Amino acid sequence: MSDTSNVLVSTGRRKTSTARVRITPGTGVFIINGKPHDEYCYDENLVRIVENPLTTVEKKGQFDIVALVEGGGPIGQATAISHGLSRSLEKFDPELRTVLKKAGLLRRDPRRRERKKAGQPGARKRFQFSKR
Repeated sequence: MSDTSNVLVSTGRRKTSTARVRITPGTGVFIINGKPHDEYCYDENLVRIVENPLTTVEKKGQFDIVALVEGGGPIGQATAISHGLSRSLEKFDPELRTVLKKAGLLRRDPRRRERKKAGQPGARKRFQFSKR
């Protein structure tokens, strides 16, 4: 990371995952928690989710990206990184907002796990009813 004036930092969230994404104009290096992104995202579907904002705005290979992500599972983390990356790209070039918004990448997905209720075995499941 060279010049600090070109560094853009954004936060992305999904379920219980939080990602802090830092982008700088560069050669296309993508690091997640100290590992290359294709090594950290072990499945090609996860790699596709993480790279989605870059492919949508056709800027793949033009930024150096460092992401620190914690909490949740692999898909929640990948989506949190995608959300943070989209926000950073929007900060970099406000004209990209319309493209990213149309693709649904700037909206935070509010869905979460429903809590278990008292007197039930799960969030919605009920104990078996017995008449006699």
